[in-house]
Amino acid sequence: MADFDRFARFYDLDYEPFQDDVALYLGFAERTGGPLLELGCGTGRLLLPLARAGFDITGVDLSPRMLEVAQAKVDAAGLGDSVTLVQADMREVQLPQQYRLAFIAINSFMHLTTLEDQLEALRAWRKLILPGGLLIIDVDHPDPRHLLEADGRLDLHGRWFDPDSGATVLKHMSRTLDAARQLQHVLFIYDEVFPDGQMRRTLAPFQARYLYRFEGELLLDKAGFTPEQVYGSYDLDPYSSESERMIFVARRAER
Repeated sequence: MADFDRFARFYDLDYEPFQDDVALYLGFAERTGGPLLELGCGTGRLLLPLARAGFDITGVDLSPRMLEVAQAKVDAAGLGDSVTLVQADMREVQLPQQYRLAFIAINSFMHLTTLEDQLEALRAWRKLILPGGLLIIDVDHPDPRHLLEADGRLDLHGRWFDPDSGATVLKHMSRTLDAARQLQHVLFIYDEVFPDGQMRRTLAPFQARYLYRFEGELLLDKAGFTPEQVYGSYDLDPYSSESERMIFVARRAER
């Protein structure tokens, strides 16, 4: 897997403003009750609002640096009694308890880049979910029009000010496509421009494997889940050809 430590300095300013999915997870948490499990929790963007809502939640991530940032935020918010952070590979994570709801948000499932990785992870997660508990997987809808744009072009993908360093950060992104393996080769380039004119560049390459609706449902079934719904938005609209998201909701099967 990619070295996600290099994302940690930029992650919050890049992604924390994104709140579109928070209500979805709060709604499912209220439906299932806790405890909750987030796979690929990063710096805690979703952990904190769920903990503030009264749920006990465990966050798992591969990156020690991401978890350091998350722990600092948990401590500052006084939520240490509600949030447990675990550094582990999500393909083989083992924990001492089971959960009523597990989820993996905004494309983190796509970091599992082989069929073997996907099934290994899903089977590991099944062991962590209570009988009848739910798993939610949120990934991009693999729109062919969007995939065709993965032609190596370099696009400006974000710009923000970092108050800690005083730098203006420019984020560029490039994607190339390996259609036979359903892989996108992605490169994030973070350019930090400091007030004295100096610049620091950080390269963050990774691979992302996209999947299709019935492929995802077959994976879930093979790993011991019963697919219940596929939604196309965070408002739980039905999945369609025009959807931006593909959100799987599956129940741990009794078998």
